[in-house]
Amino acid sequence: MHIEPGIVVGATKLALGYATAAGAIGYSAKLALDMAKKDGFGQMTARVLIAAVLVLSFFEILPHYPVGVSEVHFILGSTLFLMFGAGPAAIGLALGLLAQGLLFAPADLPQYGMNVTSLLVPLLAISTLANRIIPANTAYTDVSYKQALKLSTAYQGGVIAWVAFWAFYGAGFNAETMVSVATFGAAYISVIAIEPVIDLGILAFAKTMRSMERSGLFQSRMYHAAI
Repeated sequence: MHIEPGIVVGATKLALGYATAAGAIGYSAKLALDMAKKDGFGQMTARVLIAAVLVLSFFEILPHYPVGVSEVHFILGSTLFLMFGAGPAAIGLALGLLAQGLLFAPADLPQYGMNVTSLLVPLLAISTLANRIIPANTAYTDVSYKQALKLSTAYQGGVIAWVAFWAFYGAGFNAETMVSVATFGAAYISVIAIEPVIDLGILAFAKTMRSMERSGLFQSRMYHAAI
């Protein structure tokens, strides 16, 4: 999901990415503060920090490879959402991506706004989708494979859509860009297939660790129904 350097150039074009990122981060911060009012600032902050560390680990440790206009990563956005909630997960994604750029990939920093947008907007979207496809009387540790697949597909589909937008925005709508975007999208199918299995594995493990419920490190919906 990292837009390759050189695809979008020029201060004016890069500014759009920072504008969309600012909106996404601002709304994510609101969601995180709403959670802090309910669960406490300390618990919310812990969730953000854990999510950020996990994101940095995902980027650096899990398999990733350049394909077309971007790179294929196992971001596990839907997993982070189910564990920590939309606000902490989104802020964690933004912080983890920033840390990765500062520590390991400074060439990606000019594209930071675009990359943040590509990660956060789909995550915020699946938080709305989750309310529709997961009944309020179902804890997230009890979601089905079908429900996890829908969330993962929606998230990864959103990432692909944003990457395509930035590619066409920067390089123009031409045959070369279309092929590059299509190649990237096809490669991401592997992520869509694998991520729900990871979701369910992590949730199943969390379900066996009932002591973690009292730690406050995960959002309450992990273990409790909404009603």
